[in-house]
Amino acid sequence: MIRITRRTALLAAAMLPLPAIAQPRFPDRPIRLIIPWTAGGPADVGFRIMAESVSRQLGQPVVVENRSGAAGILGAMALKEARPDGHTVSQMHMGVIRQMLMNPRPPYHPIDDLTYILQITGFVMGVVVRADAPWRTLPDLLAHARANPGRMNYGTLGTGSTQHLAMERVRLQSDLSWTHVPYRGTADTLRALLGGEIDFASESSGWAPMVQAGQLRLLAIYTSTRARAFPDVPTLRELGIEVVADSPGGLIGPAGMDPAVVRTLAGAFRAAAQEPAHLQFLERVNQPLLLSDGDTYREAMKRTMEEEREVLRKLNLLPT
Repeated sequence: MIRITRRTALLAAAMLPLPAIAQPRFPDRPIRLIIPWTAGGPADVGFRIMAESVSRQLGQPVVVENRSGAAGILGAMALKEARPDGHTVSQMHMGVIRQMLMNPRPPYHPIDDLTYILQITGFVMGVVVRADAPWRTLPDLLAHARANPGRMNYGTLGTGSTQHLAMERVRLQSDLSWTHVPYRGTADTLRALLGGEIDFASESSGWAPMVQAGQLRLLAIYTSTRARAFPDVPTLRELGIEVVADSPGGLIGPAGMDPAVVRTLAGAFRAAAQEPAHLQFLERVNQPLLLSDGDTYREAMKRTMEEEREVLRKLNLLPT
């Protein structure tokens, strides 16, 4: 008969494997999705559609929070202070990088201080005027601007946005002068255009339904090839203006996120992006689906950051 002493029992217990510590299930509460634009623009509407699907997939509400202003960086700013547990994420766009290049004291690093979760879409951008405007083509508009230096004004969703820089590059190449009027988002810019506050808008494809409805006229687009929905509208390059702006967008979170949480979010948003409701929305606003995993997205944005730095240098927009 083997006698088990208290000491023997303690030694045996110490040799047993420790029980696994239960990890909290993700998500265990609502997810906050920050859209750094006003409600109603293409980024806002598209992400709201995906948010409904992701809510169903993950069993927790995805609550959209609009934080417009500051040229679209308020989402990234919020992520700098958020816990990296996946419950706070934001829409990503090129301004998140560009605005930090233009800031003499950037409050965050656009690569190191963020987690890139998923690239989702691209943004088709172009020049639009009211349907009753006298300019039928972009050369018509540029000729009017040349004959009336400093008297025309145009709107974008913010200073330093892709839309703003594209038109400033057009201005420099065409030796023109006009006035830039920044708004808080695409929806606000287009409302200002329809209301006669500005002569034309340089904006992303939130204008597509209005162009198709005959409210606005699309004069040119900035992408490398013509838009499928508007095959008769030339690119800037086709008009002899060397400006191309393909602008990918996606989903980001705070730095230091658990890779498993990143995979969960990326998988849910990837599935949502490919559902009929979202694909129909992309078709309506003429946005391409450009899915890419987080690591690939991050590396592409690192390269883009250096390309953007060179463009800003040429436009004298880098801080001194």
